[in-house]
Amino acid sequence: MRNIKAALTTGVRGLILAIGLVVLTWHPAEAQAPIKVGASISVTGTYAKLGSYTRDGYLMCAKEINDKGGLLGRKLEFVIYDDRSDGATAIKLYEKLITEDQVELVMGPYSSPITNAASTVSEKYKKIMVASLAATTSIWERGFKYLFMTISPAEVYMEGLVELAAERGLKTIAVINEDTLFSKAAAKGTIDLAKKKGMQVVMHDAYPKGTTDFSGLLIRIKALKADVIVGGSYFDDAVATTRQMKELDVNPKMFGVTVGGDVPDFGKQLGKTGEYVYGSTQWSDDVKYPGAKEFTENYKKMFKREFSYHAPAAYGACQVFAEAIRRAKSLDSDKVREQLLKLKITTAFGDYQVDERGFQTAHKMVLLQWQEGKRVTVWPASLAEAKSLYPTPPWSQRR
Repeated sequence: MRNIKAALTTGVRGLILAIGLVVLTWHPAEAQAPIKVGASISVTGTYAKLGSYTRDGYLMCAKEINDKGGLLGRKLEFVIYDDRSDGATAIKLYEKLITEDQVELVMGPYSSPITNAASTVSEKYKKIMVASLAATTSIWERGFKYLFMTISPAEVYMEGLVELAAERGLKTIAVINEDTLFSKAAAKGTIDLAKKKGMQVVMHDAYPKGTTDFSGLLIRIKALKADVIVGGSYFDDAVATTRQMKELDVNPKMFGVTVGGDVPDFGKQLGKTGEYVYGSTQWSDDVKYPGAKEFTENYKKMFKREFSYHAPAAYGACQVFAEAIRRAKSLDSDKVREQLLKLKITTAFGDYQVDERGFQTAHKMVLLQWQEGKRVTVWPASLAEAKSLYPTPPWSQRR
């Protein structure tokens, strides 16, 4: 990727690669005493696809800040390691970033499980961590002072799907989820929302991370004839679950996934099998946030590909962090923390405001549906491009 290069000598590169790590840094031209910003990202492993978008968002933010003269008169230089989608590895990497690489700032990794682990390190060293892609409420119930949330919580990811289902009079819902932090919280939130709408939860079950065969769960759901099926998923299991629903002829009236349905490759991998599937997203191309249109244009120019909300989420988190630093006129953690707690701002990603825990209270979710090979926003009504296609036709009736 242009302007991104490994910040390693040949000898050190060999050593790092030998233990399965990848380092990426952004080296702005003519940098004078740059501010080093550290992060671990899932470049490989289960979360690699979504982690790559997170990395892109950080690097795009750094480039734009540097193009405008930097931050506090200094350029930004990102140092990014591959945590291989593993929390224990992320802990070691943030220790390295802070104690060996001596980064002055840290940004969060991708996913709630890894952020939950890595933030123990940033908290220990009293380093602000702006968590761009951690959505699980319990992470902010540990009393940490230096951790800040920028996306909507996991519990509301399927709010739009439940709302639409209730409006149509649907009565039963089945929920399955990966047995990890975010997915469990998203499933619990979905169940709570459904119960409040008077829906009956006919099944709730979890599966281990890395599961590829969902046939047992889906056969049980098929027998229950649930009106709505929700998958508390990431990308790989969202794709696999959808494909296996077709193979097993499972026909709910609505089917949605928490993460994965918003990713461009979901439609590319599944083709017509992905039609009618609902996906929750923190952001869509048609939102009216200031700078959102420019973000889309600039991202495609810089990275030459489509993206999911994870890229603007990381970009927006970086922008929030930078604004708090500007207002604090310092990199001191306590001074920046004070600004982050009282900051109210709208970035290209959306609204930012937190409570005393550092927990996001302002940002809103969006529900999309795959229609004719495209991601179409269908909820809330104020942002909808089109109405949702309902009901989802049985597999036997699809072309």
